[in-house]
Amino acid sequence: MNDIAIGGQAVIEGVMMKSKEGWAVAVRNPQGEIVVKSEKFKKQNIFSKIPIIRGFFILLETLWLGMKAIDFSSRIVFKEEKSSPWSLALSLLLASVIGVFLFILLPLYLTRLSGYFIEMISTNSFVFNLIDGILRVFVFICYVLAVSMFPMMRRIFAYHGAEHKTINAFEAGEALIPENIKKYSRLHVRCGTSFIFIVLVISILVFSMIPTSWNFFLKATSRVILLPLIAGLSYEILKISARWRNNLIGKTLTYPGLIFQKITTREPDEAQIEVACESLKVLLNLSHKEVKINA
Repeated sequence: MNDIAIGGQAVIEGVMMKSKEGWAVAVRNPQGEIVVKSEKFKKQNIFSKIPIIRGFFILLETLWLGMKAIDFSSRIVFKEEKSSPWSLALSLLLASVIGVFLFILLPLYLTRLSGYFIEMISTNSFVFNLIDGILRVFVFICYVLAVSMFPMMRRIFAYHGAEHKTINAFEAGEALIPENIKKYSRLHVRCGTSFIFIVLVISILVFSMIPTSWNFFLKATSRVILLPLIAGLSYEILKISARWRNNLIGKTLTYPGLIFQKITTREPDEAQIEVACESLKVLLNLSHKEVKINA
């Protein structure tokens, strides 16, 4: 068994892998070759060991690395020019604004609208936020199903599955070769999809503290302000559920997220697993970790 914590993300025709030491991304170019890039972290985030607070900063770091990895993959696949840090930051800001609109403002508006027809929704804080949370989950599922209709996204979902299979095989102590990896599950308890589901549930509880008498602007603003707290709490729950994955509590916490992953992952082919494998190998070499890489 390997206890090195590895995370990852699917990109365009590739996979990014991350540990506390650094990150690596492997992408298959149009000629069929695997192109890699890796970076070692210069220093550890000062907030990385402070419970709850660390969750929000780790989320920001993950989003930033994800943007860099996607930029690298688009340059390899589509021959695009390298984006500047300002361009990446603007893209991340735009994605955040769209996310706030889709998953905070839209469900809030629809819930407030339904309160005009059902009195309990407008007068009971818990009911209001429960409906708001259910609508948020519904919007998220619709969004994922909509993007999955695009062929490129279906391939990214397959690379997502390859990422999970490779990490599962690594954590089981398997040698990192596609033949060993393909038998493992395409689902993983620490996946960002599971994190999103936990965020959706925790937000219902946290937002219940917001008075129903507040107007739309105050409710929307308070939800955005509370996002760092929700992200921090969700991160800690995700860590606990991953640590307790084999007992009843852990299985209960991780089950909904694993169901969600059946939408955001697909079974990869051997070529996609090979790319995920290469990404993890480069990361482990970057970290100078002695593990079984080949049989």
